Amino acid sequence: MNIFHFAYNFLASGLSLIVLPAIWCHEKRDPERRAALAQRLGYNLQHLEPAIPGRPRIWIHAVSVGEVKAAEAIVSALDIPSAKASILLTTTTMTGQRYACRQFDGRATVRYAPVDLWGATRRFLCTHRPDLLVCMETEIWPNWIAQAHRAGIKTVFINGRISDRSIRPYMKIRWLMKPILEKVDAFSMISEADARRIISLGAPAHRVQINGNAKMDAPDLNRDDAVIQDLKRLYAVDENTPVFIAGSIRGAEADMLMAVYERLATQIPSLVFILAPRHINKSSRIAEIARANGIEWQYRTGLGKPGAGRSAPMVILDTIGELRDVYSIASVVFCGASLVPLGGQNVLEAAVWAKPVLFGPSMEDFEEARALLETFGGGIGVRDEMELADRALYLLKHPAEARRLGRLAKRAVLSNRGAALRHARVVSDLLPTMGSTK
Repeated sequence: MNIFHFAYNFLASGLSLIVLPAIWCHEKRDPERRAALAQRLGYNLQHLEPAIPGRPRIWIHAVSVGEVKAAEAIVSALDIPSAKASILLTTTTMTGQRYACRQFDGRATVRYAPVDLWGATRRFLCTHRPDLLVCMETEIWPNWIAQAHRAGIKTVFINGRISDRSIRPYMKIRWLMKPILEKVDAFSMISEADARRIISLGAPAHRVQINGNAKMDAPDLNRDDAVIQDLKRLYAVDENTPVFIAGSIRGAEADMLMAVYERLATQIPSLVFILAPRHINKSSRIAEIARANGIEWQYRTGLGKPGAGRSAPMVILDTIGELRDVYSIASVVFCGASLVPLGGQNVLEAAVWAKPVLFGPSMEDFEEARALLETFGGGIGVRDEMELADRALYLLKHPAEARRLGRLAKRAVLSNRGAALRHARVVSDLLPTMGSTK
């Protein structure tokens, strides 16, 4: 442990002595949160699948729902029979944990990831004994990487993404990052820009590859007509119903989109307006704003119950992991966190359904995806909520043009398929006892 890593642990341990007792007192009333915190500290590991001699264990860390979906695509591409390897999947968020438990039921052991403290990480590694640590996107945790390296556990970043905005705080502690990144065995990055940034942070250039975005290969990107028809019945829409969906909205965008709704609804009386917050706990705030504006609305969880079909023009999505499928019934999509300076969201999630995608000026975290859509002509940038309303109104009134742009958006996604298999090969090559993927 060098002086910088020692200083990191000294500060982290000191902070944990102050913060963790307060968190424990806050969480102890909720059994689910209490169990999650215990797991994050390296305890409460009952019902653990025992390690089987000769059967490698792959630890895949995926922060939340989006990363879990990308991990699912890569696991499917690995083509490793369950008899030859076992998968341990960890998440950080509770929404990611619930989604992973559903999607990986019977295929993986799902746990919360340990906090990056020396003791918690050591307990986790000693209990699970993985052979390979796979970090989805770019989760740089010094103790995970350093202790895995000491234990002879190889480490790889898969579907690596590091934006111009997110690299800035890392560069301030490059003295810590560089020796840690030198312990990573491979970096399988999404784009050339991501590769360039991780190298500037200290990653050895000869270990960096560019393999595209695995989210384009996620299993739910394959069109399922039965799912689409079920959603149309649930939301009481058909092919001719104008549907505007604003996905992953954050902060002040909730207020902005109420103004967009009022502009659109006055000219399109049959409009169905669906709002999906980035964080589910913000659903009630959006409902309050709608109520304050005199807008009739319903929660998604209220649909589908006996005698409770959709009757309101606005629906607030208060469920987890459903947004990608809901995009399938849209006429026009807006991707949030982009009218406010929060870096944007993944515009490709809607593009795969052949939908025209609108987004604001703040797309720093998804710059390559934005550029890809704009190159093909399937994505349109807007400066503010007024321009968003203008563009959306035009496309809703000209459905043939909306469908044309949607086809271009899907063509952009299809031009980059196959990334999951390329990332999977990187993982497979780091498992000495495994055969290569197909």
